[in-house]
Amino acid sequence: MTALLTGFGLFLVGTILAKMVRLVRGPTIFDRLLAVGAIGTDTVILLLVIGLIYGRPDGYIDLAITYAVLNFIGVVAAAKYLDRGEIGPGHGETR
Repeated sequence: MTALLTGFGLFLVGTILAKMVRLVRGPTIFDRLLAVGAIGTDTVILLLVIGLIYGRPDGYIDLAITYAVLNFIGVVAAAKYLDRGEIGPGHGETR
């Protein structure tokens, strides 16, 4: 079982490296932003696989959930900034 999980972990590392190529070469900033989100998702799965390999999935679940939330907030904030040029309320909006 550990060999299977290790193989899957190495596969995830390979997909992360492939997405880093898109991150560097992306023709538009939105392609790069999409690559960052996908890398973050793969990293969350990789953290869970590492937790299973070491036999401590409960300790890595908290870390994976925290990373997923931070990744989501970061990608949404970056997309909003790139779309509007600001992160706060848009034009005509009140708080």
